[in-house]
Amino acid sequence: MATMKKALLAAAVAAFAAFLGHRWFKLKEITLASREVPVKHFSCHYLENIEFGAEDITILKDGLAFLSTGLKFPHMPALSNEPGKMYVLDLLHPKPTPVELLIKGKLDLSSFNPHGISVYTDETDDSIYLFVVNHPQHKSQVEIFRFVEEDTLVHLKTITHPLLHSVNDIFAIGVESFYATNQNSFPNDALHFLTIFLGLPWCDVVFYSPEEVRVAANGFLSANGINTSPDKRYIYVSDILDHEIDIFERQEGEQLVYIKSVDVGSLCDNIEVDHKTGDLWLGCHPNAMKLVNHDPEDPPGSEVIQIKKIHSEHPVVSQEYTDNGQVLKASSVAAPYEGKLLIGSVFHKALCCDLK
Repeated sequence: MATMKKALLAAAVAAFAAFLGHRWFKLKEITLASREVPVKHFSCHYLENIEFGAEDITILKDGLAFLSTGLKFPHMPALSNEPGKMYVLDLLHPKPTPVELLIKGKLDLSSFNPHGISVYTDETDDSIYLFVVNHPQHKSQVEIFRFVEEDTLVHLKTITHPLLHSVNDIFAIGVESFYATNQNSFPNDALHFLTIFLGLPWCDVVFYSPEEVRVAANGFLSANGINTSPDKRYIYVSDILDHEIDIFERQEGEQLVYIKSVDVGSLCDNIEVDHKTGDLWLGCHPNAMKLVNHDPEDPPGSEVIQIKKIHSEHPVVSQEYTDNGQVLKASSVAAPYEGKLLIGSVFHKALCCDLK
């Protein structure tokens, strides 16, 4: 009997060790730990005043771009002790230069830590509302601002909710309504890592309005960027660890119905959409292990991917820009406008590139 117990115990230990080995292999696989990309550049220059990242960028139809900068995130380098800032950039200016936005209101600016952003324009009076994911003390909340004059944001409201526990990005659909992605399954980092290690797709997209808050879509390994088609009919979500862009159709009552997924072969962060063509532009991380390790001798690289004809049977996925981290580290967003492309990063700099 004792011999049998020892044999069973040894078999259980061996099986558990094999399981851990398999999951470790899968973890390296989903983080693209061994991936290298060739260098492929546009004609670009650094944006002035942006020294500590522009994690998210969004551009209005009139060429006005908003940038969230200075994000401090767990397990990522923080190159500045200053609070985060918001910038505005006029791409129609002969020499576009980011201008820091003055923030008025009761928001605690000493702990301002901006992440994903979205802009909503109220067609009744053309008022512009800027929605910003904020992580003060590494919590998750959404700030709503109104953009006034040329360089001022007026803080209107802070939104918190138990379902908005680890928000990454946001897409505004009204003056107080939005969709938001949760990049973690749980607020607790250890529990979330366990779900990733076990391959459990437990992250979600949340719909928020003053009248209702609910999970609108789920089944993501890690939900990241979110945006919409020019006609507002479809919602795009980047499942960064599944290397896919998931497409949902918006239906009555803000219900999201899953349509399909498009494989992108990279860890794609934020999603921006060309207002005219409907093409998707993705700021991506070629290798997440380099991003986490942040070795100065082998820095995290950058990658921009474009998707054309995403609703066709054969979407066209192309690698448009790549860098080994010598020019731009950890690209997180690529925003197109009239032959130009703004590429932002998690903690480094930002580029203005010429697509023509």
